[in-house]
Amino acid sequence: MSITFNADEIFEMAEEIERNGAKFYSQAAEKATDADIKEFFKAMAGMEEGHLAVFSEMRKELAEAEKAENVYDPENEAVLYLQAMADARGFEGKASKTVKFTGGESMSEVIEAALNAEKESVVFYYGLKSLVSDGAGKDKVENIILEELGHIRTLLSYLQKLN
Repeated sequence: MSITFNADEIFEMAEEIERNGAKFYSQAAEKATDADIKEFFKAMAGMEEGHLAVFSEMRKELAEAEKAENVYDPENEAVLYLQAMADARGFEGKASKTVKFTGGESMSEVIEAALNAEKESVVFYYGLKSLVSDGAGKDKVENIILEELGHIRTLLSYLQKLN
């Protein structure tokens, strides 16, 4: 059986990823000893919270057809699958589940790690977009990708200021 998702399920996963990213960056800001890195982490947490708000609003605006189930799922296993995918994927601000910031990294190292995670997010959402039919909100998933690309532009701008 192939699994397909609707835009509502994708937004649910996107919200969880952004929530996890904001939490991570907030905790990293608390650990950072360098004032510039501390402020950078706070700004990143704010951006993640902003994306969470955008995705939540986009999710509220979905049409009923975009929220409709695409597969028979009496046990609600699709939601569990999506949560497992979001958890396994890690989240923005973390290159992987095993990478932890200590607070001693240079600003460039922090931005590079964040850029890598954001790039992975774009690839992740792009892959998920193929699981959503046109009638189930594929265009909305495209909006998530555009938001993440905006985050990459912001990070690149920070990095260019350092060089």
